[in-house]
Amino acid sequence: MIDALEDQAAGLRRLFRRAPPTVVALFATGRHRAVSAVETCYRIAGNDGRLLLLDEVAGDGALDTVLELPTGTDLLAVLGDGVEVGDVVQPMPGLIGRVPVGAAALALPLLDELRRQRVVTALRELHRRAGFVVVHASPDGAGDPSPFVFAAPRRLLVAEASRSGATEAYTLIKRLAAAGAGSLHVAVARARDRRDAGAFFASLDKLVREHVGVPLAWLGEVERDDLSAGLAHEAAESSPREPEAAFLRRLASLAREPRRLATR
Repeated sequence: MIDALEDQAAGLRRLFRRAPPTVVALFATGRHRAVSAVETCYRIAGNDGRLLLLDEVAGDGALDTVLELPTGTDLLAVLGDGVEVGDVVQPMPGLIGRVPVGAAALALPLLDELRRQRVVTALRELHRRAGFVVVHASPDGAGDPSPFVFAAPRRLLVAEASRSGATEAYTLIKRLAAAGAGSLHVAVARARDRRDAGAFFASLDKLVREHVGVPLAWLGEVERDDLSAGLAHEAAESSPREPEAAFLRRLASLAREPRRLATR
């Protein structure tokens, strides 16, 4: 699985590691996950609004409904005739805009090298205007990450301070760990106050460390903290043993699911 994803995401990884912009894969959990994802994007963008939102999620978790936008034109459309890069960007007040990428995420592994490079070139053009690029991903697909998610240097979990938010967050982290992910930044949404947010994170962190082994880096509260400043640092810096832990998790995944991994 890892080798296949590395090959599919190679061009994206090179693009995403250039600075600027900072590229983050965003997962949100809880009953209001779509609203939390939008609020997080605005908090990350701050006052300059230089944030580009790449939205992989379709259906109930998609952001077009929350944003009162039409479904939009997928990034994959740049492979057709007469579609310019700017045509796929849906303007959003205070941000660069939203680009649907669900179809592109599914198709990228199937494209030949020429078409894949055309998609990456379109993204490169969009990146020139951005300080942050957020890939909005579905928690349900965390165990089989798309090339966009796999290539993103940082992963951010926005967990709603609720029972459903905690349950979904733990399940998400287990799926990401099984896919070979390392540390995650975590921000808490909809907490009653600072103490409630801190207690929620501490409980999740303890559970994950005991049963999953993925270090979580506290980013703060969505509604109160400067998320962009925290994202400037690698989450892996919170644990000097992170590379070793990620290596061992990947070996464990290979041992548990040899047929699944071999067929990727």
